[in-house]
Amino acid sequence: MEKFLIVALFLSSFCFAQKTENDAIKESIENLFTGMKNADTVMIKSVFADNAILQTITKSDAVKTEKLQDFLSSFSKLSKNDADEKIKFEAIHVDGNLASVFTPYEFYYKGKFSHCGANSFQLVKQNNVWKIQYLIDTRRTNCNK
Repeated sequence: MEKFLIVALFLSSFCFAQKTENDAIKESIENLFTGMKNADTVMIKSVFADNAILQTITKSDAVKTEKLQDFLSSFSKLSKNDADEKIKFEAIHVDGNLASVFTPYEFYYKGKFSHCGANSFQLVKQNNVWKIQYLIDTRRTNCNK
């Protein structure tokens, strides 16, 4: 009986140490913002699927599409800590290899508040890694600041 308890405790501690799907999804998204903050285009690119779509809803309610390469290029011109986007995970939904994540955010440029909004991510699990397939965001300055 004593050996059974020891084995059971060992196995249960191992199970709790495993990363959940939500943790893995959050990690991919957090790596995007760490890469942005560090102006690390290699890290930024690593979190996106090869044919990712990036869009922004403009002030005039138009949807503007940005190429991933242009997005990366904009960060290659920055210095570390120039761009700091602070997010809050509000909702994560998973169905198999598809995840949908909603994150309100505040964006700071060179330490000063720039704008806020919300990100909507669609991620796909490829080779056991969550990749951002689609990102659309809003951007506004009336953020109750």
